[in-house]
Amino acid sequence: MAADLGFAVGPRLNAAGRLDDMSLGIECLLADDMRSARAMAAELDAMNRDRREIESDMQAQAMAALGDLELDDTSLPLGLCLFDPDWHQGVIGILAARIKERYHRPVIAFARSTAGELKGSARSVSGLHIRDALDAVATRHPQLIARFGGHAMAAGLTLAEENYPAFARAFDAEVSRHLAREALGSIIHSDGELQERELSLEIARLLRDASPWGQGFPAPQFEGRFALLEQRVVGERHLKMVLRPTGGSRRLEAIAFNSGVHTTPGAQVRLVYRLDVNEYRGVENAQLVVEHIESG
Repeated sequence: MAADLGFAVGPRLNAAGRLDDMSLGIECLLADDMRSARAMAAELDAMNRDRREIESDMQAQAMAALGDLELDDTSLPLGLCLFDPDWHQGVIGILAARIKERYHRPVIAFARSTAGELKGSARSVSGLHIRDALDAVATRHPQLIARFGGHAMAAGLTLAEENYPAFARAFDAEVSRHLAREALGSIIHSDGELQERELSLEIARLLRDASPWGQGFPAPQFEGRFALLEQRVVGERHLKMVLRPTGGSRRLEAIAFNSGVHTTPGAQVRLVYRLDVNEYRGVENAQLVVEHIESG
């Protein structure tokens, strides 16, 4: 299925390229012997766990650094640059994406590549073509960027470490020319509410079978209010929940990946979610994949 390739196979193949050598992933895909393929798959899985740990540590450092600045969403730079000398350059793209999702603004995360040189990975938001923004900075300040490339939503660049402070200011100024601060709030689009009878395995299968979803063709997501009956953390970072629709009687399984939101069992919560199929030990059930959660 598309979800298996996108969220299970893809990250493991990608981890090899981020942390070591992509050739291991290619060898695994081309292997015609099950034993060697399993061994390589296990190695790729271990790399992906390492990648997640590195990413988690880097994200914690970035959030701590932003916290030390004592800035809120109204005083953060519109174009946000982050750098730590200990960051792994293979994971800065993921870090930039996570911080962008948290603060809803273009982000460039930097790591050292060689002595005196930084590599940056940029992620943008709707309304700013990030490659064109870097081109504009390079035109106005020819000495700052050594090289760059990319497209509307993601880009990479290299610059001298000594140029980082000046570049951060220039990037923020360029973003400010295109984006207003009030336009940077997070907007969540919903396809409306589902009735309790529609929160079924049959409907979940129909939505799954209509995939693949992707850029410009997102998976349908719905909203609703639920009573939170149970919650627990699984896989260290994911929130597993049991819910009941407000005014209803059915118990529903739900999961919020990489969620730091916790609330009191019995409380009412408002969710934006995707209806999906969860398979465990050969048994399929409808499951809500929660994209946003808030009390109320």
